[in-house]
Amino acid sequence: MSSSNEHGHEHSHKHSHEPRERGTDDAILDAAAELIVQLGVRRTQLAEIARRAGVSRPTVYRRWPDVRAVIGALLTREIAATRGAVRLAGTDRAAFVDGVVEVAVRLRDHPVLGALLRSDDADTLFEYVVERLGTSQRGLLEALRAGIEQGQAHGSIRAGEPVELAVMVLLIAQSTVQSHRMVAQLLPEAAWRRELARALDGYLSP
Repeated sequence: MSSSNEHGHEHSHKHSHEPRERGTDDAILDAAAELIVQLGVRRTQLAEIARRAGVSRPTVYRRWPDVRAVIGALLTREIAATRGAVRLAGTDRAAFVDGVVEVAVRLRDHPVLGALLRSDDADTLFEYVVERLGTSQRGLLEALRAGIEQGQAHGSIRAGEPVELAVMVLLIAQSTVQSHRMVAQLLPEAAWRRELARALDGYLSP
């Protein structure tokens, strides 16, 4: 899923230019991802992103005004890709819960998100992981809503407004992901997955 900046940029070009532009966007975001993992958020600079992507700084600026916007677009892309790799809709409650846990594990272990979660800068974490994930969260909520509606149709997920249930599922999974490092010694990997699944299953059971 593209950010609003990406949509605006892509729509400003003729259709024949879209493949080239999309390739450039991905190259820039790939370079940003490498730098965040290698150097951390604070040391990632727009000039270095441009150099590593093999483009000029104006090329980056035409797409995103600063590193903050680049990271926002990168997170949107990566979370959308992770969400799209796991089936959530068309399943019963058990399969839906397994899918949500799988998405949570993939996001938790994602190198870029991991770099943000490991940051000792609380403001950076809040800004990039919470504030800047609006587009990605909407995409996740839509996928969760669709899965919940399917589970309700099957009779394996309890009645309730699907969007409201989806929001709570997202909050449960998101807080569990963000708190993983804090509780890792108390909640080993197998227990982390098991207890997250139990929390979700209990919440969604009829």
